[in-house]
Amino acid sequence: MEPGLPSGPEGPALPPEHPSRRGMFGAEGSGDTSGYGGLVPRDTNPVRGASTPRPWAEEFERLDEEVGSALREAGIGYEDAVEKVVVDRGQMTIFIKREKLAETAKVFRDDPALRFEMCTGVDGVHYPEETGRELHACIQLLSITHNRRVNLEVACPDDDPHVPSITETYPSANWHEREAYDFFGIIFDGHQALTRIQMPDDWPGHPQRKDYPLGGIPVEYKGATIPPPDERRAYQ
Repeated sequence: MEPGLPSGPEGPALPPEHPSRRGMFGAEGSGDTSGYGGLVPRDTNPVRGASTPRPWAEEFERLDEEVGSALREAGIGYEDAVEKVVVDRGQMTIFIKREKLAETAKVFRDDPALRFEMCTGVDGVHYPEETGRELHACIQLLSITHNRRVNLEVACPDDDPHVPSITETYPSANWHEREAYDFFGIIFDGHQALTRIQMPDDWPGHPQRKDYPLGGIPVEYKGATIPPPDERRAYQ
């Protein structure tokens, strides 16, 4: 529990700007025995509203000012590029409008006050309940010069799953973007060779999406199959 956060019968009482949900993934009646079903995590899903209310920690306030200044110097308005900022659990996530992602990534790398030289990962996330923003690409940046990290996040709709590639700025994002394409179906425009990286080239669908079937899909080794969820062993 966080300091200063009162507890209630259902777990910590959460501030109104962070609605809560039960369980690690919000699933009920799954026969889960891991203990995750008893969690009451805060929901920081960006569909919930605006930026995290200020004041933030001093380091994040300073970084936000530096981002605004760097974007203006590059001829990109802060409001034109940034949708919102979420500060939670010691991390800062800046949501970028997808049409501005490629040029914004260059600013984060090249501006002397920012100098995020490394991209350490690009992850996909699927929020099927977020109409018009179902797919998210989450980008982790590291500044060796200033010894700090920041996350960039961009959303796109299911029916237009296109996001600009950042591989021209961060070559290390190459395989990460391929994995996000393979598992979630996010198409990174401008990627040099956007092909599957784990699944076979002819594999149907994108298996880490939440609307992908959980079982009953034939696998390629030894003719085995994965039983549907209701036929698997469950401990009650």
